Amino acid sequence: MKTLIATIVLCLAPLTLASAQTCSKQSPAHTVALLELYTSEGCSSCPPADHAVSTLQKAASADLVVPLALHVDYWDYIGWTDRFAKTDFTQRQRWLADSTGSRAVYTPEMFISGRELRDWSDALGSSIGNINRKPAQASIGIKLGAAAGGKLPVEVDTNATAGTKLYIALYENGLSSNVKAGENNGVVLRHDYVVRDWIGPITLDTDGGSVSSRTLSVPSSSSSSQLGVAAFVQNKAGVVLQALALPLCGS
Repeated sequence: MKTLIATIVLCLAPLTLASAQTCSKQSPAHTVALLELYTSEGCSSCPPADHAVSTLQKAASADLVVPLALHVDYWDYIGWTDRFAKTDFTQRQRWLADSTGSRAVYTPEMFISGRELRDWSDALGSSIGNINRKPAQASIGIKLGAAAGGKLPVEVDTNATAGTKLYIALYENGLSSNVKAGENNGVVLRHDYVVRDWIGPITLDTDGGSVSSRTLSVPSSSSSSQLGVAAFVQNKAGVVLQALALPLCGS
């Protein structure tokens, strides 16, 4: 999988050379894949999937994929409470499952641009590449203000079809937990692209351009060098039309 993703990076890197790390960023002409991993620190089969997401950093920096790890809360009862878990993420996983005709949710479960990817251990790189070869059906621009008092102002400029939904997320890399109970008792778990705050859905009411200004909550324990903001546009059928991520300014 690493070799395949590296090949994708080499092939598409010229498309994104203009995307310097600044306080603003514009999505490319190709579709950036959105990878949603639904995971839990209480799940013994989740660490390999968490690791797979962490290996995507090179592909993410080349505007090929926006990885997001959303921790669910339905395994907390078995002995270990996941500090990153939110009921909102459980609800989103169930909505995605419903939109694809699935009757069950589980961990680890991956969705690539709104569609379930069951064979992620073998097909993750090729699935990202297939999405990257498609022209974008929406455009996204992100502008970040200065974080202060645990708040981060964000402006997202979109150009999309009326009725589509915009989502904005704050993610954090370099996290770890020393698990002391449950299925992963005694294991130190390491995480990247963990969603810490989530805004959406924001309905885009008109065709064409729209600007959404919001404020994300920044955890007091977070380091700005490990934080980033992601935004994506999704249609009513659950298909992600475009995604974009931007590390915090100066990180």
